[in-house]
Amino acid sequence: MGLLRRTLLQSAVATCTPPLILARRAQAETFPSRPVRLITGFAPGGPMDIVARILSGWLAPRLGQPVIVENRPGAGGNLGTEAVVRAVPDGHTLLICGPVNTINGALYGRLPFDFARDIAPVAGLVRVPLVMVVHPSVPVATVPDFIAYARSRSQPLAVASAGNGTPQHVSGELFKMMAGIDLLHVPYRGSAPALTDLLAGQAVQVMFDAVPSAVGHIRGGALRALAVTTATRSEALAGTPVLAEFLPGYEASTWYGVGAPQGTPIAVVERLNREINAGLADPGITAQFANLGATPMPGTPADLGRFIATEIEKWGRVVRAAGVRVD
Repeated sequence: MGLLRRTLLQSAVATCTPPLILARRAQAETFPSRPVRLITGFAPGGPMDIVARILSGWLAPRLGQPVIVENRPGAGGNLGTEAVVRAVPDGHTLLICGPVNTINGALYGRLPFDFARDIAPVAGLVRVPLVMVVHPSVPVATVPDFIAYARSRSQPLAVASAGNGTPQHVSGELFKMMAGIDLLHVPYRGSAPALTDLLAGQAVQVMFDAVPSAVGHIRGGALRALAVTTATRSEALAGTPVLAEFLPGYEASTWYGVGAPQGTPIAVVERLNREINAGLADPGITAQFANLGATPMPGTPADLGRFIATEIEKWGRVVRAAGVRVD
């Protein structure tokens, strides 16, 4: 009788369970059943693409399926995000997300999606600090020196960025707000041309640049590092202080994580989270990220969700206060 009763109860539950839930359970049990796509919103060769390819190399043998990096550049990363939002929520299409996703909601007047609502957090990947650098012709050696020098000038110093609304731009705007100084923002079409002009001492005097692209120029004496933007010091620039030592509460970084279309089965999200966190604990993977000046950002999907919510709130305030607009 006990066995018969359990069988009848199981049959009743199955009969009452909506077909969509049954379908998602089946998807979770068979995941992955085909190649997994990691979509990035930027062109090949950049830091997001490099991080995605490190991740794909780790995940493929553990998932038993190819993990393909697919680049969908355009509209400040929005094209790639929209492609994932519209994908079937079964775990086979994932988004490599980053700071632009927490900035763009305030930056663009109208988007066909809501990042916080439409993308489910899966796992954090890494954080990469920015570094405040100046051309050697700028007569300052510390952040307090820079603030005092900027206030003493009749014309504002020019700060370069990779474009309006980029992490480099909003990090500089946050610095301006917290330091109470004026800087002239000069947007470029990417970090490379901005860095080229800064190295030449042409048109711009300061920049908030990613550590991996700036560290060689700092070590060679072509640029002077004043501070890194993360809450802790960078191993790549161990002798460089953090901005928060001079402006308490300041924190900014480039970061990368993984998201999935909202509605992806929880079991699939949890499987991906476990596999990614295992990679972040692997010495070989951490060494590859360390070469980029990046530190692992492990945690649960909920951890990433809370981090994203905090970033959206912070950068939304900065974008609105600074009146930032897209090009």
